[in-house]
Amino acid sequence: MRCFTVLGPSGSGKTTLVEALSQLDSKPVKSELTEFFSLTEFTFLDEPWCAFDVAGGSDFLGYAGEALAASDAAILCVPPDPEAAVLCAPYLRLAEESGTPCVLFINRMDTTDNRVRDIVSGLQAYANHTIILRQVPIRREGEVVGAVDLISERAWQYQPGTHSRLIEMPAAAQEREQEARAELLEHLSDFDDHLLEELIEDKEPPSEEVYEVAAAVLRENEDIPAFLGSASAKNGITRLMKSLRHDAPSVGTTAERMGKDVLAVGVFASFRKHMGKAVVLRAMDADLDAGATLGGASIGNLSGIDAKHSVTSIPKGAVGVAVKSDHLDAGYLYTSADKMEMEGWTRGHPPSHATLLTPVHEKDDARLSSALARLAETDPGLRVEQDEASGHAILRLQGPMHLRRVQASLESDFGVQVEAAPVSASYRETITKKVDHQHRHRKQSGGAGQFADVHITIAPRNRGDGFAFDEVVKGGAVPRNYIPAVEAGARDAMQQGPLGFPVIDVAVTLTDGKAHSVDSSDFAFRAAGKACVKDALGKAGPTLLQPVDQVNIHVPSTFSGSIVTLVSSLKGQVLGFDPNPDAKGWDIFHALLPESSLDELSRALGGAAQGTAWFEAGFDHYQEVHGKEAERISAEAKEEMA
Repeated sequence: MRCFTVLGPSGSGKTTLVEALSQLDSKPVKSELTEFFSLTEFTFLDEPWCAFDVAGGSDFLGYAGEALAASDAAILCVPPDPEAAVLCAPYLRLAEESGTPCVLFINRMDTTDNRVRDIVSGLQAYANHTIILRQVPIRREGEVVGAVDLISERAWQYQPGTHSRLIEMPAAAQEREQEARAELLEHLSDFDDHLLEELIEDKEPPSEEVYEVAAAVLRENEDIPAFLGSASAKNGITRLMKSLRHDAPSVGTTAERMGKDVLAVGVFASFRKHMGKAVVLRAMDADLDAGATLGGASIGNLSGIDAKHSVTSIPKGAVGVAVKSDHLDAGYLYTSADKMEMEGWTRGHPPSHATLLTPVHEKDDARLSSALARLAETDPGLRVEQDEASGHAILRLQGPMHLRRVQASLESDFGVQVEAAPVSASYRETITKKVDHQHRHRKQSGGAGQFADVHITIAPRNRGDGFAFDEVVKGGAVPRNYIPAVEAGARDAMQQGPLGFPVIDVAVTLTDGKAHSVDSSDFAFRAAGKACVKDALGKAGPTLLQPVDQVNIHVPSTFSGSIVTLVSSLKGQVLGFDPNPDAKGWDIFHALLPESSLDELSRALGGAAQGTAWFEAGFDHYQEVHGKEAERISAEAKEEMA
């Protein structure tokens, strides 16, 4: 069996294409594992195939990456519009990063009068590989009614819903066919010396030879051949499938690409009610038997792709589902003893949309933690953390749509309703002037008393220098065994300053004090140190600090201008951008942005770049905030703590 992944932007016709391909020669078997990932098994000319269909949208790139890694080939399904090329850029980039041989299918050619060369040119702006036409359209009164194969030079007239009809090449198509064929042959001759010699000597190469060269070039992942048609009308589908059958690598070649001794690859994983974890596996090196050792432990039960009917083994190259095998996951390569994580490109974009999740019902708190851990096992675009202040779960996701999908899954699959809220920025505060202060802690209750007297000086430090404690007490005014307690009290006071946030970059010096031979204790001096520093902070010119992040936005270069406007609107500082050296047509845009603006950036970026961009953020520095904005932030913090 050979496998391929169909990918492309939302609405490009991927699912319709899979249905058309799978129904050419057999009755397909389809397993819709989720609403965004399905498998279809079928035969074509007595050969078994499996198609992985992944929904469009940046939220699903991680699933597409894991499927690509397990595939012998990929089909990039694109709309027939040069202006839509940028929407295809993330999928084109993923296909190239994967190293999986890829063919292009320009869908819905029966609905457009756009020139194919313009469509290809638009896509080429984002492709490192050469996109080379394998067909040119036949037009009648502007409508595409057929195509010419540039290798065989046969012309086919589309017959909606059935196989195309062989016709004589129309005179109107001959000039364009000759031009495009010459480009194809010249391109292929770069990879085959014999073909190059024939072209130099003006010999017409046999079609069989050109087909073999084209197949070899695709198997080596040296180009991206482009085909035309309409999946809904079944135009061009047979030619596309025949090309895959002739050109796509075998499972053995794909296994070599993965590395030595790889027995299986995890393609997709999900949790199902009454079944638990189900992992789609592809057997790579040999048949994979139920009960065999994989990844250092035994496989549980195996089933076909419908996950309903048990099987004793998965044949080499075929796909099946493992259940009761909790040690298995998607996104990993497996030998009998080892479990190896796939390369980073398979996981899609780093999750940058942060959200705080709380259960609607407190009784579900423990269930929520368990459910999120399970989701994180099966969702390559999700990361779960814990908020240090509240203890609540922080989810890092691909964006708002991803959040809605996670919320729906938590309720439907695990019975947990949750509420989402933005993650508060990690504000801090510091002081702006030096202050001397004294505090006496005294309590008397019954026979036992508490006494401690401390004199301190607090002073601002340079940004990033942190907290420092020192003492210059003379004459034993504060016994040395109590000085650590004063420092502990000072650190306690730093946990929350007068503005309601942790205090940073302050030096505290113990200068003097008094002790009582009976009533003094570590507890008393710690309480005195905390109260003294807390009072002093309020007199030392407290100022609010907001965290500012270094943000790198990955964006198609055509949208770089809109990113400048977006960053400026979010009170960010534009640092510039550089062309991405590894991804043609992409820029890496650099900016400094308040951490409080990251949530809005995540929401606005989809509109500014039509869902093609993503970002990474990391702390850079703290910046002072003054005036009404500081007052508002401080008031909100105190209200939350009240």
